[in-house]
Amino acid sequence: MSTAHFRTAAISCVLFPFLFLTSANAQAVGPFKDDLFSAQKMIETGDGGDFAIVDYDEMRDINGRDSIPERRVKDRYVSLKVRRVQENQTLNLATGPMEVGRVGLDQGQAFTVIFIHGRGGDRRLGLNDISFGGNFNRLKNLAAENGGTYYTPSVRSFDEKGVADVAALVAHASAQSAGKPVVLACASMGSFICWGISRDPPTVAKLSGMAILGGAPDPALFQSAAAKAKLPIWFTHGSRDSVYAADDQLAIYRKLRGAGQPVRFTLFETGSHGTPVRMSDWRALLNWLIR
Repeated sequence: MSTAHFRTAAISCVLFPFLFLTSANAQAVGPFKDDLFSAQKMIETGDGGDFAIVDYDEMRDINGRDSIPERRVKDRYVSLKVRRVQENQTLNLATGPMEVGRVGLDQGQAFTVIFIHGRGGDRRLGLNDISFGGNFNRLKNLAAENGGTYYTPSVRSFDEKGVADVAALVAHASAQSAGKPVVLACASMGSFICWGISRDPPTVAKLSGMAILGGAPDPALFQSAAAKAKLPIWFTHGSRDSVYAADDQLAIYRKLRGAGQPVRFTLFETGSHGTPVRMSDWRALLNWLIR
């Protein structure tokens, strides 16, 4: 189904903060620089707010936001104090040692966010404060200021072994927090990890939700353990993604929604493959996925 269909079916065209929060969990994650990150212009919305097309403009959202475009964000977008609660660790998991960056509590956390990088990345990508428009710095601060934990592991492969490694990290996070919510966020090729996890019932049972940022479509997702458990999934994607076509991911969203799955989709109009990593509103994502 094409993006044009969603534009025609849209129910509104307004400017308002990019926050779709339920009353039950509206305060799970408090604000952090919301005026800079959450006030995004909605071109259209549909599906009762679950689908949104967000205005993205390279001149404004890269050149206007960065002091050195795509390399260094302007100082007001970040707070580096969060580095005081950040450390690199080697966790001895059931599948062997895993190198992770950790921000926030080591145990007893209120929630956990695990970010999975794409091809060519490692744990350093998700700890980067000054690139990606400061969006990882915001995620780190949201976790630390709200009693949570943020893990960004180095994933060695995107096959079954990589899936097993991340499943072990999910189990570790769940144990350290005594079963509190765990959100798994996967970007680009990292989505292969999320889709592998979606077929693992014991790990799905430990998750609160998934976020897929510019990820590959999985046509069999509706048959997965995650779908059977009605695990919430929020997709964010650029309309001009040349790696994974937006229409293919939209079709997955539509199929899941038609089957009654709790799903949301944010499309960044004119955005490229990397736009979701820069532009996704982490506070909105977490407040919907933490349940």
